[in-house]
Amino acid sequence: MMQLLIIVIWLSAIFVLFVAFFRALTLKRKIPGGLVKQSWKLLYYLIGLLGVGYLTMPLFPRLPDTSRDLIVGIISLAGAIFIVKVINLFYRIIKEVGL
Repeated sequence: MMQLLIIVIWLSAIFVLFVAFFRALTLKRKIPGGLVKQSWKLLYYLIGLLGVGYLTMPLFPRLPDTSRDLIVGIISLAGAIFIVKVINLFYRIIKEVGL
């Protein structure tokens, strides 16, 4: 039962991160050049790097304690939700500015 919970949390984290990644891709096209675009590029690449990390998690050697897996899954999901929140904030700002 615990393994199923770990898998569900991990898959949820991956799904949320990919939603964030595609939202970031959409916004990247709307941002004009300069410092804002440069900062957005960095965030975009960090999202991609985090995505690669999420996808490689199952390849990590098995942690000896199941609760450690659960903690890693919860942290991953929390990180993905944070990224979505940041992107949504930027999305609203860009929309209000009229870009």
